Amino acid sequence: MAPRRLVWRDEFDRPGLPDTTKWRYEVGGNGWGNNELQFYTARRPENARVEGGHLLIEVRRESWQGKQYTSARLTTRQTQTWTYGRIEARAKLPAGLGTWPAIWMLGQNIGTVGWPRCGELDIMEHVGYDPGVIHGTTHTQAYNHVKHTEKTGTETIPDATTAFHLYAIDWTPDQIDFYVDEHRYFSAKKSELGASEAEWPFDQPFYLLLNLAVGGNWGGAKGVDETIWPRRMEVDYVRVYQ
Repeated sequence: MAPRRLVWRDEFDRPGLPDTTKWRYEVGGNGWGNNELQFYTARRPENARVEGGHLLIEVRRESWQGKQYTSARLTTRQTQTWTYGRIEARAKLPAGLGTWPAIWMLGQNIGTVGWPRCGELDIMEHVGYDPGVIHGTTHTQAYNHVKHTEKTGTETIPDATTAFHLYAIDWTPDQIDFYVDEHRYFSAKKSELGASEAEWPFDQPFYLLLNLAVGGNWGGAKGVDETIWPRRMEVDYVRVYQ
């Protein structure tokens, strides 16, 4: 296979709001299908800003449009999609009960076919009640968390909330490998899951999301510590190779 080249990146080296040529905001407080507690805001530096060479996505405990927390959910849905490649982000995760950060991807056709038929790739998820346990997951129509059939792997990184680590997937037509710091801890394989759209929707464009949720069905399964906020996910860079 030919060596991959860097095709897209954000090094977060320009202070202020996130680069609008790369990132847009998903806004609202509808629970996002998971009964989450935050309201995602737009163009609000309190919730998403570049500072000191890092993107900070920050949850604040404050009343906002009927919710008691604010945060941000950044997406490349309107700016950039990819089919196959290595997608990586170097990040430091928040600690504390009720935090639920994610680095993930969704199929661009979600607007027409909906979830989970569009497919979902969770490059990194972490829930505060299970410190240091990193989850990498694929969701499809056939295999998803609603059915308790999602395909997932975990890796324990004891200092995930105090140090930066590199979270990545390597996505090819036949399989998707999940990595922390170049260690592969999980692989989803088309040959094992099946080749139909319901089983393997991962042969079409996907876009990237970065967000920090509060509570919810998973993140809040053991409650939310109301005394810890603000909390943040810090992202050093995002890079895509093809």
